[in-house]
Amino acid sequence: MRPQPGTRHVILSGCSGGGKSTLLAALRRRGYATVEEPGRRIVAEQMRGDGEALPWVDLEAFARRAIELAIADRAHVGQNPDSWVFFDRGLVDAAAALAHAAGAPVASTLADQPRFHSQVFLTPPWPALYQTDAVRRQTLDDSIAEYHRLVATYEQLGYTRIILPKVDVETQADFVLRHLY
Repeated sequence: MRPQPGTRHVILSGCSGGGKSTLLAALRRRGYATVEEPGRRIVAEQMRGDGEALPWVDLEAFARRAIELAIADRAHVGQNPDSWVFFDRGLVDAAAALAHAAGAPVASTLADQPRFHSQVFLTPPWPALYQTDAVRRQTLDDSIAEYHRLVATYEQLGYTRIILPKVDVETQADFVLRHLY
């Protein structure tokens, strides 16, 4: 029996600075298709332009742009029922950001979009890894608050939330794959 469309689209979510991008790179090295986080791409784009949709300037505009980009990303990778695709954040996280910024209900934002794989992998707050940079300006406390909003959002939407262990990235990649196969 073939999986329903979208069921092989797996979200890596969780606390900023928790190692999602590093895990995504490890999965890519193992031959899996991956989709980079929309947020970092938007910040780079905005820093080259007028900067009106930077998250620290206008979180609502940033979230709306992230939703657009995440929908385009998903359309670009398509629906191959035989291949896993790993998303660093993406559509659900962007919808949660829009709900936080503008009060737009997550379920309404996602109403016309197919669901992702039922399991979402969440990086927990990991203060030892956390650092700010030109793109990640939020404090660790802000990142932890965002993490709790994401956990609640995924629960509300009926996803099985799997918290990633705080171990080296190759062990984390093994952990993810064991849960999927």
